[in-house]
Amino acid sequence: MTQTPLNSTALSEAELRVQLADFYHLVSYLGWTELIFNHISMRLPGEEHAYLVNPMGLHYDEVTPENLLVVGVDGKLLRESPYKPNPAGFALHGVIHEHRPDVGCIAHTHTTPISAMTMKGFGINHDSFYGAQLYGRVGYHTFEGITIYDDERARMLDSLKDKHVLVLRNHGIAVCEADIPLTFFLLWTVQRAAEIQCAAGGIPGPDNALPEEVKQKCADDAQRLKDNAGFATLMFDAMVRKMKRDRPEFA
Repeated sequence: MTQTPLNSTALSEAELRVQLADFYHLVSYLGWTELIFNHISMRLPGEEHAYLVNPMGLHYDEVTPENLLVVGVDGKLLRESPYKPNPAGFALHGVIHEHRPDVGCIAHTHTTPISAMTMKGFGINHDSFYGAQLYGRVGYHTFEGITIYDDERARMLDSLKDKHVLVLRNHGIAVCEADIPLTFFLLWTVQRAAEIQCAAGGIPGPDNALPEEVKQKCADDAQRLKDNAGFATLMFDAMVRKMKRDRPEFA
């Protein structure tokens, strides 16, 4: 697969800050947060290896366009801020951003369904509506402990290869895409696949297995939806509007 560098000039930094803050708030609104932990990062236009990310110690609810930090691939500050970064969180994000020019945004979560799924040796089940859309799109990385060590970076990158979903076994997942709406769309798809997989696992009897050609067709159709970036933007914007109606403090 050829990795095409991003057209990073589509949105200004100010617009990206607003959109990324909305992404953080959506993750909180949907109940996918881990207290003050985890990250969503976004490549900045016009600057080599500069990324927006959340300040250390803030809940996702507290992230604003103004307090997002600018860091490099090592997670260290590139611009002054009263807030501190969490360089440890960029062991995963930094190596992907540094070596995948097609990736603009990365989100890492370990919700209960996702973490439960990653504990099983068989990985993501592709026999559900959502799982089938991920067929052939998932890499797997063996758990080595908390992802804070530089020597693991190259191994995580090798596990991901050219895919856009990385299952961190016994831990969680990272998803990466060209922009924020596409990354949110992919994260939602993985979350739904995990929820359904966990629910189906509690029902006695075998799964209704899909033929390989049907799984591939679903993955191809999902790719076509992805290529129509407007589809992901419509979905993201609709969820932001709903969130702001329900949570006016995010407006």
